[in-house]
Amino acid sequence: MKLVCLSFTKSGGILGNELEKLKSYNINHIKNSSIKNGIKSIMKKLWKEYDGIIFISATGIASRFIAPFIEDKRKDPAIIVIDDKGKFVISLLSGHLDGANKITKDISKEINGIPVITTASDSRGFDSIDMFAKDNDYYIEDMKSITKLTSMMVNNKRIGFFTEDRQILNYPNIKVLDSLEDIEKYKEDIDGLIIVSSKMLGNKILKDIPYTILRPKNINIGIGCRKNVEGKRIRSALETALSTVNISNRSIKGIGTVEIKKDEKGIIDTAKYHNVPLKIFTIKDIRKVEDRFEKSQFVKDTIGVYSVSEPCAYLLGGNIILAKSKYNGITISISKEVNNG
Repeated sequence: MKLVCLSFTKSGGILGNELEKLKSYNINHIKNSSIKNGIKSIMKKLWKEYDGIIFISATGIASRFIAPFIEDKRKDPAIIVIDDKGKFVISLLSGHLDGANKITKDISKEINGIPVITTASDSRGFDSIDMFAKDNDYYIEDMKSITKLTSMMVNNKRIGFFTEDRQILNYPNIKVLDSLEDIEKYKEDIDGLIIVSSKMLGNKILKDIPYTILRPKNINIGIGCRKNVEGKRIRSALETALSTVNISNRSIKGIGTVEIKKDEKGIIDTAKYHNVPLKIFTIKDIRKVEDRFEKSQFVKDTIGVYSVSEPCAYLLGGNIILAKSKYNGITISISKEVNNG
């Protein structure tokens, strides 16, 4: 995590020098006096460049400096404020998603300061939904939906929790559900619902109950294609394949293909588009598992193995939930990892 520390007074400069020496974080210290027109003139650049900004100042100064740039809690950097004597360390902005609360706790220990954290979940000792998602690399389907659920949790409402993963939200009034199929029978017993699932869920299942969906990274994609197939065609085929098994593209964990296809721009672009790693498997890797899957003599004669997409999806991990499916020169297979702890 790349942090910048901003100081405005002599005492603040001394404290900033101490923070810069901390081994737990990579902190760059900038003094207001070292900038020609003052730190305020470079705030836009700092906002984009750093994951977190530490103000050694009054909260009023920090608030005025950052006000023009606040946009979205998923994008904004963590903002921490420390008085120039180091007595109080305050988590001011992006407490959960960008880790301001954690940074606040860590730094207060290092400088023997008092951490000031005002987010409701932290003060009550249970997990916030957004921090739970961040810690487990879950994608939050709808940021607005967590506001109502969080409000319920603050008021100790009964919250249903369904997950495909082994991680359980730390909240005292939670009811873990075994299935979403008979959600109707649970509705009288819960006020809201948190779902950790890669499945696309219909409105009928979730009707008349506040809910939020967190997408786990548990879906792997194997791809084979003819030479020079463009990325948009592969992405379109992938969306069709995912819809066939009712899976969200937000749950894609990785994409795999065979070494002969490692330079195919369409496959590379598809992995970049979904911001997931592209794993290249050797012919030797695939030969070890290819007998498990449907064979194509044409593919064998062309590249030396009987199939590409299914072995790659399998080797990435999980159980095959979509066998080799063909889309005009593109083959796609899907596997799903099951985490039972």
